[in-house]
Amino acid sequence: MKYVVLIYGNPESREAWAGMSEEQRAAGLAYYQQLNDDLDESGERIVSERLAFPELTKRVSVSGGAPLTTDGPFAEAKEFLAGFYLLDCADFDRAVEIAARIPEASFGVVEVRPVMGLHGTDL
Repeated sequence: MKYVVLIYGNPESREAWAGMSEEQRAAGLAYYQQLNDDLDESGERIVSERLAFPELTKRVSVSGGAPLTTDGPFAEAKEFLAGFYLLDCADFDRAVEIAARIPEASFGVVEVRPVMGLHGTDL
């Protein structure tokens, strides 16, 4: 079954990252690399990506058949989507176990959500 693990950032997590030494940042990135390697070895990681900060995004809507874009950030929000993992796991409990390994789970929000196809969930 497929699950998406959504990793949220917030002002505190941005400040924590900015306040880290180069060695601490390197250790954090090495941790993520090890997590990716572990999930690749188990065959559970389909893809994972870090996302740009909200102020670098555009919101797209269509009006009268023409696309309209708006620069971000779009709303006063403390949390923003910072990255994700798309996993193929045996069950929901395994997806939660993996999500708990993500560092942001300790000081931010990490969400696990089943993936749905056009005709319903994979469940």
